[in-house]
Amino acid sequence: MPDQLTDTSRLCVHTMTTKPLDLKEAIPAYEAAGVKGITLWREHVEPYGPKEVAKMLKDSGLKTVSLCRGGFFPATAGMAREQARTDNRKIIDEAAELGAPVVVLVCGAIPDLDLKTQRQQIAEAIHAIVPHAKGAGVKLAIEPLHPMYAGDRSAVTTMDQANNMILQLGSEQVGIAIDVYHVWWDHFLKAEIERATGTIMAFHVCDWRVPTRDMLNDRAVMGNGCIPINEIRGWVEKAGFHGFIEVEIFSDELWAMDQERYLKRIKNAYLKHV
Repeated sequence: MPDQLTDTSRLCVHTMTTKPLDLKEAIPAYEAAGVKGITLWREHVEPYGPKEVAKMLKDSGLKTVSLCRGGFFPATAGMAREQARTDNRKIIDEAAELGAPVVVLVCGAIPDLDLKTQRQQIAEAIHAIVPHAKGAGVKLAIEPLHPMYAGDRSAVTTMDQANNMILQLGSEQVGIAIDVYHVWWDHFLKAEIERATGTIMAFHVCDWRVPTRDMLNDRAVMGNGCIPINEIRGWVEKAGFHGFIEVEIFSDELWAMDQERYLKRIKNAYLKHV
């Protein structure tokens, strides 16, 4: 087991974790709570634009960790697939302007195509945008999602599939984003994390609420579920990742509470359970 965290120097919070907060509210609230990093969701950037957000963050004490999210590549029509690639090139440009070193890819899924075909489309799309990412100095992190999202959010549902795709693409611009919520259940998780050594670009934490009442927005604060987060962190660190630990929680219940009090709860849970 890794040692218990004793400070917040690696603590990052996704703006979607505190969804009700506008960025002008979130930035000082994060700083006050001792958060050191911020992962920007495009929904929170949009009202201001990348240039203004970059200035806001430059004047703060927060490090921009990544931008969420790109992806959503599969489509039945060729024009739609090309449009997705164009959109992702724009997202890469947005990340570069924000100073975000990584774009997290939620790769996409549609019910009209078989999963094998979709995975091939995803690999082809990432291959097509890699030169643009390299030119912009931005990395692309494939995030495998829990199989319950295979119908409409991501055809990449396991660490094995993501690792295979990264190997197939063979580019230092492409790596993996490991979210404990999506992969904790995998019998081969430890081995696949070891296999990902050198390609881990992001590590996301929250907890799996029991029982889960809503498959989209019912995640728990660390320590209030059944995920062995501390153990998984140890595997990830053994695989060479020592970057920010990103708190990503979607929860209607937690969004309804006072967000500054919620951030204090996140900080305490981070120190105790991550």
